[in-house]
Amino acid sequence: MSHSVQQLIAHAGERGLAASALACLDRCLPLLEPAPDDLLRPLWRGVAEGGAGWADRLAEVRALVADVEGDAVLVRKMLGAAPSDWDATTLRPWAEMCSAAALELHERLGGGPLLDGEERRQAQILEYLETTASDDPPAGLRPVLDVSAEGRRVLRAVVSRRERGA
Repeated sequence: MSHSVQQLIAHAGERGLAASALACLDRCLPLLEPAPDDLLRPLWRGVAEGGAGWADRLAEVRALVADVEGDAVLVRKMLGAAPSDWDATTLRPWAEMCSAAALELHERLGGGPLLDGEERRQAQILEYLETTASDDPPAGLRPVLDVSAEGRRVLRAVVSRRERGA
């Protein structure tokens, strides 16, 4: 994890921490087979609503992931570490863990540009969330979801290419 990402996580509030961790998890979904793009939708709604119903939504998504096949070890680990409490003291370690896990995965699968792109996306999301007003959270998450979807597409292409070459 770069120093700038570490600093951004250290200063983020609950919404930024949860969105950052969730975005890292979101970008790792191509490890699942099939990789459902909307799997994390209940948690994204929880972030948009400032943590409302977070624990119930987390339980719902964990149950869905338990039914998905594929190399879901990392995804389950990241999701398993998610705290049920919507509090910066519990969300910060999760955000740090998800950031490190996503970076490690991207390094393992391709390093170089793939790793650089993931680090850039993490910083971009945290910087965006740091500068946006919290008065319109659902609309404010659209750029975060777009950046995350781009990263998911990149990783899906890498995973697909590796499977074809195996």
